[in-house]
Amino acid sequence: MKTLKPTTMRDALIEQIYLGMKSDKKLFFVSADFGSPVLDKIRKEFSSNFINVGIAEQNLVNVVTGLALEGFVVYAYAIAPFLSMRAYEQIRTNLALLSQLKPVNVNLISVGAGISYDVSGPTHHCLEDIALMRLLPNIMVFSPSDWVLSEKFFKVTCDIAQPKYIRLDAKPLPAIYSLDEDIDFTKGFAKLKEGSDVCLISTGYMTHKALNIAEMSKKENINCSVIDIFMIKPLDLVALQKVLCKFKKIFVLEESFTGKGGLDSLVYNLIREANIVADVRAFGFKDEYVFELGSRTYLHEYCGLSDEVIMKAIKDTF
Repeated sequence: MKTLKPTTMRDALIEQIYLGMKSDKKLFFVSADFGSPVLDKIRKEFSSNFINVGIAEQNLVNVVTGLALEGFVVYAYAIAPFLSMRAYEQIRTNLALLSQLKPVNVNLISVGAGISYDVSGPTHHCLEDIALMRLLPNIMVFSPSDWVLSEKFFKVTCDIAQPKYIRLDAKPLPAIYSLDEDIDFTKGFAKLKEGSDVCLISTGYMTHKALNIAEMSKKENINCSVIDIFMIKPLDLVALQKVLCKFKKIFVLEESFTGKGGLDSLVYNLIREANIVADVRAFGFKDEYVFELGSRTYLHEYCGLSDEVIMKAIKDTF
């Protein structure tokens, strides 16, 4: 039985791709000169279905589009800010537009969501990709909070012939979900904790923070629900509205710029359209880049995103 030790999302997903390639010759992997221990096995055993295009993300999208048009299920693998922004025109034209006319099964594996490349500085932080990718029609946006979700998403990549943007954290993270859990990817979210006072909505790494804050809140006699949004798009908005309408206090947590079209914008729009009356507050990064260097914990403290700061904000609403 697999131990649920901290694991990187990319290794969990690529391991499933590797196992799938043993029986499915239509699976193809293309890397922008980006590696991983698991990827070495694909390169060695399935060299005819592997290409390294070099540090050329725009060409990466061009190549995988061509392969998808030939009937392959293709995985494009690169660092998040460079894949989502350097190749944005190619993603828009080759994938978003084209997939409206014909099936194109391209899976963009984007590693380094948020500030998971913390010490690499603002060039390697990726605080824009949720807003950028949810803007494009016809592209699914997957934002898992742990490696179990990432692993289970492999079947979706094979079954749905549509472009997918898969935003993965770069660091090993503990499991939140269990391996035997049945994940409803069509719903797009899961309630991880039940509480009646405050609803914490989060995605990716910030779900780990939300769970920790929910535990902290118990000491203050505050009960927090935690909603993990793992499918930014598509998302069952009706089902999510039914959950949110029960709360008067909603906090949105994300490693993105706030007020710029990320998860907070999704929640604000949903609440407005459903005429939900609630105090909604967004915690993320303000309208500037972070040049300070340090660990993720240090950068969160520096930017006002520490658990203690968010906990105080929650207490102040009572």
